[in-house]
Amino acid sequence: MKIKRHSAAFAVLTAGALVLAGCGTDQNVPQGGGNPALDNLQVECGTKPVSGEGSSAQKNAVDVFARDYGLKCQGQTVNYTKSGSGKGVAAFTAAQVDFGGSDSPLSEEKGEVARAAERCQGNPAWNIPMVFGPVAIAYNLPGITDLTLNADVVSKIYQGQIRKWDDPAIRALNPNAQLPATDIVPFFRSDESGTTENFQKYLTTATGGAWAGKGKTFQGGPGVGQGRDGSDQVAQSVKATQGGITYVEWSFAKNLGLGIAKIDSGAGPVELTTANVGKAIEAAQVDGQGHDLRVNLESIYGNKSAGVYPIVLNTYEIVCSKGYDPETTKAVKAFLTVAANADPQQLEKAGYVPLPDAFKGKVLAAVNAIS
Repeated sequence: MKIKRHSAAFAVLTAGALVLAGCGTDQNVPQGGGNPALDNLQVECGTKPVSGEGSSAQKNAVDVFARDYGLKCQGQTVNYTKSGSGKGVAAFTAAQVDFGGSDSPLSEEKGEVARAAERCQGNPAWNIPMVFGPVAIAYNLPGITDLTLNADVVSKIYQGQIRKWDDPAIRALNPNAQLPATDIVPFFRSDESGTTENFQKYLTTATGGAWAGKGKTFQGGPGVGQGRDGSDQVAQSVKATQGGITYVEWSFAKNLGLGIAKIDSGAGPVELTTANVGKAIEAAQVDGQGHDLRVNLESIYGNKSAGVYPIVLNTYEIVCSKGYDPETTKAVKAFLTVAANADPQQLEKAGYVPLPDAFKGKVLAAVNAIS
């Protein structure tokens, strides 16, 4: 099968350096030494470059994957364009790229499943959840370095029902904190956003339906909060605003030194850490059939177990189960195998969580089954 190559500017990885052209990144990609996990990893590299397009939420993770792929498969490159999930699916189904990156699995209703199967020479495409990134509830309260919130309180903040930081509902979760009588200034994404869509799914699930907003457009209380375009802008706005709060990908909150709230889902406060997010991923239910690994996000968002941090986004790499030419098959399988074993420290620095071992086993079984 002849694969058309996407004409957009692309990221080229050589053995020693990552050169970005045109598409850019939201954060600096961590640089460093080799990944020990690659030493004994068996892959058949192939001879073709790998191309992908789609979700901007996973762009920095793909850069980490690409770096490791270039170390394992000397001279091989990865071309990934961040254009949004919809465009990534469209580029994949049009056979313009080898894999699509999407914050949601292929939709039967939208005809994506059928179009993807046609592109894959009549074979099903698989949704492989390769990237997981936690969402932080970030805040700016000078002197308050330990803050616990829960879904009900966050929901009421964005509905305008809780307006002061010393509200009794917040004090009840933080009995030892000296909370100020400062106005709460909520910020939200004004652009359509997969982060918003999943944040609203979390609030709906964790509040038992008390939050009614859904979709990629934020739907808080009338006149509540201030909208900003993009993750960088909501994070910067909180940084500049005493009393500010927002939901944002972990890397943005960390890079700006914002406070990050612990989440209490009923079994006590849980800090946002790699280990605590990993517990949520390990317990996630998979709804897809066979090697089509569609994650049931409600099983994460509604997880009330001790030590589980539940606000997590995941991104799928959409690939053909069969239908590539032989060299593309080798390259795609090699790249995804390396991605599943990417350097955990580099991923965490970029704001993502490495796949826990049990979940990684499911992912690698799917990758190995591509033929």
